[in-house]
Order: sequence, then C-alpha cells, then structure tokens
Amino acid sequence: MMRSDETGRPGARGAFRAPGGAVTGEGPTVGAQRDPLAAAGTGPAECPVRTEEDLLTARHAVRAATQQLGFSLVDQTRVVTAASELARNAFVHGGGGVLRIEPLRRGGGTGLRLTVRDDGPGIADLEGALTDGFTTGGGLGHGLGGARRLMHEFDVRSTPGEGTTVTAVRWTDR
Repeated sequence: MMRSDETGRPGARGAFRAPGGAVTGEGPTVGAQRDPLAAAGTGPAECPVRTEEDLLTARHAVRAATQQLGFSLVDQTRVVTAASELARNAFVHGGGGVLRIEPLRRGGGTGLRLTVRDDGPGIADLEGALTDGFTTGGGLGHGLGGARRLMHEFDVRSTPGEGTTVTAVRWTDR
C-alpha cells in the first residue's frame, strides 16, 4: 500500500450503475441506462471500464460530477485527467474494471472520491510504478505518479495476482 496526502456530458453508450449493480434514477440517460449521479444530484455511481468507449463515458461522468459539486475549471481538469489515467490503467493493465465516483462532504467543503479497481495481475513493483518514467508499456511513465500529484489524497492497494484498487480524492476547499 502506498499513500500520499498532498503533494459533461454522458457518453453515447455505457452503463452507470449504483452500488450493487442497480440502474437507478430519472436523470439523463446514457444509452438506454439512467445516470443516477445526475438523478440523485450528488450520489455515488459506478462506470464499467472494459472498452475504449467506457473510458470516454467514465471521463464524461467524472466531468459531470465535478461540475455538479462546484469544482473550478482547473480542478475539474485535474480530477478528469487523474480519472482518465486511472481508468485507462485498469483497462490496459488490469483487463478492465470499475470506476466508482463518490461525492464527499466535510465541513464547508465538498470533494470527489474516485475508486478504480480491477482483477488484473496486480502491480509487482508498486514503488517503481509511482515513479515518473516507469512504464510497462509504450507510454511516458507519468500515469500513477501524475494522477497522485493531481489529487489531494491517493492510496494504491495491489497484490500480484489479485488486482489493484486505487482511491483518490480531491477537495474543493483546499
């Protein structure tokens, strides 16, 4: 486990599911599905990340959540960029997974927690994976470390052979 404290529009297809898999709400539709995040105003939602199209849908869902919660344009971009990187990692390296988008409230501020989990091979060298320049593919190697820098809180739990869960939070009042 590694921790660090500080350092839209819906897509064309894809499902937003409330925890437990139920599709809920009367909000904007995504394909034939309803978007519970929009319907509930600021409730949690889950997006599959199993296809390239799902990655786009997830980005749009995160953008919509940051807008609903009142994030500045700069912070919206930070959160969407981190979400995109984490979801892409789950898709490319973990064989797909789920992105959970969860609004948070504390004191006078709001935040957004992103939890991305996959059942892939896990990260054998977690410390290395968080280092800029580390890559197991053809990328630049800024993924996990870059996502960590964009968020206020960041936690990675990974066991080789059992998958990876990344939790990241950004607050509006910091």
